[in-house]
Amino acid sequence: MKTTAQIWGMPVLLGILNLAGLLVGLVGDGVWDLVSVAALAVPVLVGGWHWAKPLKSPH
Repeated sequence: MKTTAQIWGMPVLLGILNLAGLLVGLVGDGVWDLVSVAALAVPVLVGGWHWAKPLKSPH
């Protein structure tokens, strides 16, 4: 059985990255725009990676 941290760790981390990216994009300028884009790109890349990988066979 998985622990709560194993189940919710990655979704919470991706949520924090989203929130940080949005806040930095709103208040920062210059290099902070690049930080914002990077933080917002990570959840998209993780989702794309999971979408592209083949499903595991149950057998």
